[in-house]
Parts: sequence; structure tokens; C-alpha cells
Amino acid sequence: MSELITAELVDLDLSAETKEAAARSLAERMAALGRVTDLAGFLADVAAREAQMPTGLDGGIGIPHCRSAHVTEPTLAFGRSAAGIDFGAADGPADLVFLIAAPAGGDADHLSILSTLARHLMDEEFTGALRAADDPAAAAALIRGDEPAAVSDAVPDAPSVPEDAAVPETRSVPAATAEADPTREETSPPAAPFKIVAVTSCPTGIAHTYMAAEALAKAGKEAGVELVVETQGSAGFERLDPEVVAAADGVIFAHDVEVRDRARFAGKPTVDVGVKAGVNRPAELIAEVREKAARGDITAPAAAGSAPMDRDGEAGDGFATRLRKWLMTGVSYMVPFVAAGGLLIALGFAIGGYGIDKAPSVAEHFVWTEATSWAALLFQIGGVAFGFLVPVLAGFIAYGMADRPGLVPGFVGGAIALTVNAGFLGGLIAGLIAGAVVMAVQRVAVPPALRGIMPVVVIPLLSSAVVGFLMFLVVGKPIAALQKALTDWLSGLSGANAVILGVILGLMMTFDLGGPLNKVAYAFAVGGLANPNDGSLKVMAAAMAAGMVPPLAMALATTVRGKLFTRTERENGKAAWVLGASFITEGAIPFAAADPLRVIPSAMAGGAVTGALSMAFGCTLRAPHGGVFVVPLIGQPLLYLVAVLAGTAVTAALVILLKGLRKPAAPEAAAGPAQAPAENTPVAV
Repeated sequence: MSELITAELVDLDLSAETKEAAARSLAERMAALGRVTDLAGFLADVAAREAQMPTGLDGGIGIPHCRSAHVTEPTLAFGRSAAGIDFGAADGPADLVFLIAAPAGGDADHLSILSTLARHLMDEEFTGALRAADDPAAAAALIRGDEPAAVSDAVPDAPSVPEDAAVPETRSVPAATAEADPTREETSPPAAPFKIVAVTSCPTGIAHTYMAAEALAKAGKEAGVELVVETQGSAGFERLDPEVVAAADGVIFAHDVEVRDRARFAGKPTVDVGVKAGVNRPAELIAEVREKAARGDITAPAAAGSAPMDRDGEAGDGFATRLRKWLMTGVSYMVPFVAAGGLLIALGFAIGGYGIDKAPSVAEHFVWTEATSWAALLFQIGGVAFGFLVPVLAGFIAYGMADRPGLVPGFVGGAIALTVNAGFLGGLIAGLIAGAVVMAVQRVAVPPALRGIMPVVVIPLLSSAVVGFLMFLVVGKPIAALQKALTDWLSGLSGANAVILGVILGLMMTFDLGGPLNKVAYAFAVGGLANPNDGSLKVMAAAMAAGMVPPLAMALATTVRGKLFTRTERENGKAAWVLGASFITEGAIPFAAADPLRVIPSAMAGGAVTGALSMAFGCTLRAPHGGVFVVPLIGQPLLYLVAVLAGTAVTAALVILLKGLRKPAAPEAAAGPAQAPAENTPVAV
């Protein structure tokens, strides 16, 4: 591996007058060493990055940087200008210019070294030594960290943020307090320091991300607060310990790209600014978040909209936990296709009858005034959307495992699963195989010349070929045979077997109220709609019926015996009527969270009753979602509603019974409308 910077990449007499000329002059040095393969293309990438946000920093520093397919290996060039060059910093031109070039598929170690340099640009002794250097080789050695004596703190070899920078030790009593009362430390413990967690990120994730982290850490130490930073950079990131986040008194976001897994920080005083604010005015941000905390100004809970990948993988997760999260990633992205395609198909059947699937293509035959043509249009659009179900499932399982490089082989494997009739199970296996293959390829050391094309050519090519081979010739046919056997079993379900399956589905749908087990049962039911038969349509009906029960039951219970519930729960009960009717099982979560030992077993009992009755009545459903709004599309609709009502009554009765046996809670009359939740929450045993 070549050195990050050498004497040939240093120009102590940079004569350029503009930032474009400076970037060209330094890039030409990179090209002369073979580290940039296309000078014009690389400069275009630098300019595009500069257009996103100026790269000038206070203190006379310009740090143009980009990731580019025209870079063969991570490289740094340094130039020193006597006249100064305008890079858009607030305090004027830059005399120290660092051009950072990272390959599009740059490895994490080198990107972390570049990030370490970015942090040390905040050290005045480090930049002072560079201004005093009179030899290119000495300047290059200083930047590499070969001459640690030149600065106050040596450039560390470790690629991550040093612990002493990220977690300042500030637990001592402020000096003014100690002087005013020298006996205070002996008689009372020191006051706990204010605790802040911060997240920094920039579009490229190389420079500003880490410079903002360093600036915030230093400002936190000076302000006497504990401040821990999560840097979401190009080299990946390690999530803050959940206990650290929970204990924080405030949050600072200094970012120019979306904060990953933002919901972790909900409910805390938050300052949200661009990454350059974190670099240039960290002390102001710390003061602002402390003021917000003093006022009790907190953010609302974040919406549940982050990508499943963003919620993946806390440190120490076992394989089973990670496997569940990978599968849930695929299911979460699949559900919108299921809902859109399935409902369009159901509407087609509702308008045109069950023979609409035999209609000719609307591209060849469409009569604007005929209802059957419109029904065929809806059915065929839904069929196209539904056709993406298995590829999307496979693609996003692979995405959950290997991020974006997993998408291509995952989609390819899912499409092959359809081709060989491996269906839903085939897509699931294809996604896991694709993710595993990409993860294996990413671990292989490759020559520097290939790194730039790895993510766009090599990884998609190799992984798609391997996944295709395995799906066509090795695992596809056995999975297809298993899928056919499962389909035949479902189509032959009757009597006691059908009822038992209904009980199992009901228990799974209501156990975790929209969680992993619920999603597994739902995905099983939806998978049968890809090749529908009488058995799979019964399964879909039972799954949806059971999923409607928990919120409807909570709504009924709060209506019948409101005194057993808190004021907040009664308000939630009103919304639960609509959520349950719409087949949104998550509507019961607030009740289960407050009293899980009573609510969850009751919900499972009602779900089992509903699932069993739905199967026993022979109810069928072609739509994968919709609740009561698709009742006209249900086979045996009146009996279906009877099954839902029976399960709702069972769950509501059990909840009322169990809550009536509990130790009485404090009377609500003694609590005002703004009382803390603890005073208004039923006692659970």
C-alpha cells in the first residue's frame, strides 16, 4: 500500500489564485504518480462536491475533497499559499490547502486515516508547524504522523476518534465553587456534569464529519460538560451506547445528510444545524442545547420512517437477532408492493368478477365505456405490482445484510426464484444468499487499481453470477418442490387441520402486535396470494381477521369499563376503533406497553378464537390489506365479521377481568390533567 502523502504531493509555494486552479495544481501531482486516472473527471467530481458546500474552514484552511471513480487509492496532496485562496470560509482566504482524494470504493482504514487528519486540523500547533515547514518531505512526514513531536498531540495511529476526545473527563467541581467553599467537596458529592450526545455527518463523510466532532469535543471539555460524538462518515459508524443516549441531557446534530436512526434521540432537547456550524461555533451550540434543556424544550418523538437498515445491528447482537432484522428489512420494503398490488387486484375482482383474470391485455383491447375494461386495467396493474413482491423481498433482505451492494444480486436472485417457481420461500433464500455472497466479496483484498470499480462493476458482476448459479442449478429446484408441497397442503386444508392453522396464525398475529412474529405470519399469508388457491385465500382471511382484534378489543374495553384505564388510554381507545377496523394491529401497542402481562395474553386468546373461526367458516380473502373496507371482497363476509367480533369480545372481556383483579391505582380525581404519567398509570404485576 502506498503512503497516503509523499513529498511529491506537497507544494510549499502554491501559486494558484483560485480554488479551481489550486485543485488542478494539486490534482496534477496525484495524476503524475498514477493515483488519479482521469484528471478532468476527477476535477469535475471535486467541483461537484464544492458546489454542495464550500470547503473553506476558519483558521486559514481549505480542504477540497471528494470520492471519485477516477482515484486508484486514498491520496492527500498539500499546498501552502503565500497570498491565500478563497475557499468560502467566513474568516477569509486559506493559506493551507489539503486536497483529499478517495476512491469510490475506498477501504475503511484509509478513510479513517483521512478522517484523523481532518480532526487534527483543529489543532493550532499542528497547523502552525505546517506553516513553518521548509521542506516538502518534512511536511509530508508531519501530516502522516511520522514526526509527532512537532505538535502538541501526536496524530494517532488508530483510525477512530480517540476516547479522550470523545468523552472528556469533566466530573470535577467547577473551580469557582471549590474556592468559595473549600469544605464543599468533603461534605457533598460534586454535581453531575451536563451530558450531551452529538452526531456529525457531511455529504462525503471524510473531512467535515470528523472536524466537527473534534471541535465539539474540545468545546465540551472547555465548557465542563460530558460530550460523546457519533461520527457518521464514509468509513461507517458505530452507534452510541443506548445507555449513553438515554442518560444524555441534550442532543446536537451537526449534519448535512440525514442522521441515521434519528429516533434514538427523540424526546430530548435538540440543536439541529449544518456540519460547518459544528466546526465553526461549537461553543454556541453547547450553550444553546443547555438553554433548551433549562427551558424544558424537547423534540417530539421521531416518526417511524427511517430505513430498516438504519435500525439494524446494535453491538453484541447475536446471529439470530441479526437474521431477524435482515428478514424484517425485506418484509418492510415488500409490504407497500403487497398493499398496492393486492388491493388493485381485489378491486379488479370486485368490479369485473372473478373471471377478470382471463381478460386480454388492456394494451391490446380496452373499451373506455365498459366497466370490465376498467376492472381488467386495475387487475393487470395490480398484477404487475404484485410481480415485484418476491424480487423486492430478496433484494432488501440482501440490502439489510450488505447495504446497497446487495441490491443487484438480491433482485436477480428474487427474479430467478419466480422463474423456477420457488415463490416466496425462494425469494427469502435468494436474499440471504445474495447478502452473504456480497459480504464475502467485500472481505477480499483487491489491488488498488480495482477499488474504484468494485461497487459498480465487480461486486454486482460476481455476486449476481454466483447467486444465479446457485438459484438455477443448486437450491432453486428443491425450494420450488417445497413451495409446491406447501401450496398443495394449503389447498387441501379442511376440518381440524384448518382450525389448528387458524389458531396458530391468530396467536402469531397478536403476540407482538406488529412485531417480527406478526410480520412472519403476515408474510406467510401474503406469500400464498402469489399463486392463490382456496387454502391460501383462507389463510389470508384468518391472518387479517386476527390482526384486527387487539386494537378493536382495546377500544371496546375502554368504552365499556373506562374507569379501569387512564385518561390517556381512553383517548387512545377512540383512535383504536379506526386502527383496528383498518387492520393496523399496532393500534394496541400503547395498551400492551403499559400493561403487557394482561393485554398480550388477552389479545392472543382473542386472536386464536378469531383465526380458528375464520378457518372453520371457510372465509377467503384476495386482498392483503384493508380491514373492514374490503369486506365485500371476502368470501363468507357475514361469518367473517362474526369471527372478528367474537375474538374482539373475548379479548375485551379478559382484559376487563384481569384489570379488575389488580391492585387499585391512585384515584384520578387527585391528579390534574398535566400530572406525570407515573401518577396516572395502572399498577401492573
